[in-house]
Amino acid sequence: MPRDSLQLRARATTLAPQTPELPLTATTFAELGVAPQITQALDSAGITSPFPIQEMCIPLALDGQDLIGQAKTGTGKTLGFGVPLLQRIDSDSVSGAIPQALVVVPTRELCVQVAKDLELAGSVQGTRVLAVYGGRSYEPQVDALEAGIDVVVGTPGRLMDLARQRKLNLSGVKVLVLDEADEMLDMGFLPDVEAIVAMLPSARQTLLFSATMPGQIVNLARRYMTSPTHIRASDPNDDNITVDAIEQHVWRAHAMDKPEIVARVLQADGRGLAIIFCRTKRTAQKLSDDLADRGFAVGAVHGDLGQGAREQALRAFRSGKIDVLVATDVAARGIDVEGVTHVMNYACPEDEKTYLHRIGRTGRAGASGVAVTLVDWDDVPRWTLINKALGLAFAEPVETYSTSDHVYTGLGIPKTVTGKLPRADRTRAGLAAEEIEDLGETGASAGKRAASGNRSGGRDSGRGKGGSKQSGGRSSGRSGGGKPASDSAGDDSKSEKSGASRTRNRNRRRTRGGQSGKSQPSASSSE
Repeated sequence: MPRDSLQLRARATTLAPQTPELPLTATTFAELGVAPQITQALDSAGITSPFPIQEMCIPLALDGQDLIGQAKTGTGKTLGFGVPLLQRIDSDSVSGAIPQALVVVPTRELCVQVAKDLELAGSVQGTRVLAVYGGRSYEPQVDALEAGIDVVVGTPGRLMDLARQRKLNLSGVKVLVLDEADEMLDMGFLPDVEAIVAMLPSARQTLLFSATMPGQIVNLARRYMTSPTHIRASDPNDDNITVDAIEQHVWRAHAMDKPEIVARVLQADGRGLAIIFCRTKRTAQKLSDDLADRGFAVGAVHGDLGQGAREQALRAFRSGKIDVLVATDVAARGIDVEGVTHVMNYACPEDEKTYLHRIGRTGRAGASGVAVTLVDWDDVPRWTLINKALGLAFAEPVETYSTSDHVYTGLGIPKTVTGKLPRADRTRAGLAAEEIEDLGETGASAGKRAASGNRSGGRDSGRGKGGSKQSGGRSSGRSGGGKPASDSAGDDSKSEKSGASRTRNRNRRRTRGGQSGKSQPSASSSE
């Protein structure tokens, strides 16, 4: 990222008095004291210059200090803690060695992303990194731990499960990292995080990274960190944490017209990859199916899908087989994909933090991007609060329809486009071209959801080759009793319980019918 275009400042403070601002002078990782093996691995991936948060954190973390790292989303926090963590790993560890570093993250998608980044940076020195999270079979994770692992990246629930089963030994952890700590707080993981910290040696280095720093996170730092240094990298002209590189549009739209607006935005000139965020699982799947019918190469990521299907969609998105991803907030913190030019909020986000994390999927690492938010009439008061909190210029969202002139002129959309992607432009392979990995998923219905196909648009859209819908689609919404389903990475075993409950209810009705003297059809006649 060109430093002369952004006069960036970085403040380093402890939780006590502030110190003067520190200049950014280093231009390479080697100048920050990073080991040659790690710099070689980064160089091979084209990563040569550190970002401000990395430049500030790495030297202090290499000295063994406890740190709180704060920066905008998409500014490279992962390597800010990853490089010092990897440098403290004993590369001569033997087979069966217990983990030397632990990284705790809030979501499955972020777990996979962080583990991949650490594997890349530690590839030359041979660091063994393991991602542990729910939705996958325990056995491969246990086997890897028994064989010997240097770094474990995991979600709180699965880490607690493995630790309680004595499969995960945390007595050798030298470095603890709490990534996206504010999100873990919001998701209710704080008790699990505290239980995990209690299992670690008291003599350790603790690094806490987060985009925002609410008071409870500061209190957490005071309890579990030793004189931590608070590092923040920011633009001196940026009094809030909105990503300035993102061109933002906020429109008041009717629910029935939203799919038409989305279809036109997806045909804007210069659009690369696009992510559309929905509030509920049901809406995400319905929109994904609708866009597939319109010819777009699209995949979905939400809690009604098995982990295999979710990872299939993310792999297809990263590889370019699909260029549109419809997701709930389960993916807002876990997607770090190059080439995302457009982000859409299909409905008004819950609050300003959610808004920032969503639009932060574009405009990452110095790139530019476009964010479009569609606000329902009923959500205008909520948007007013978000707009005021972030100091934006959209206090009154413009009333917008798919035929409105500003939709076309503001985003560079040709006037000739319609609500369907022309067949000549359907060049992506589609989701069906990406195989589903057998994860040995937990839950009776998980395997069925992962194994079912998904209409993915692309070249085969409309030709009968796109496969069937995911079971997380329209039928999955019925389990919610007609209420919008909130997204969760939760228990896939609920469908098994509901199926057994339906069977018991049918048996009871037949029994009651027989006792009341009413004739019941025999099993053979009913079939």
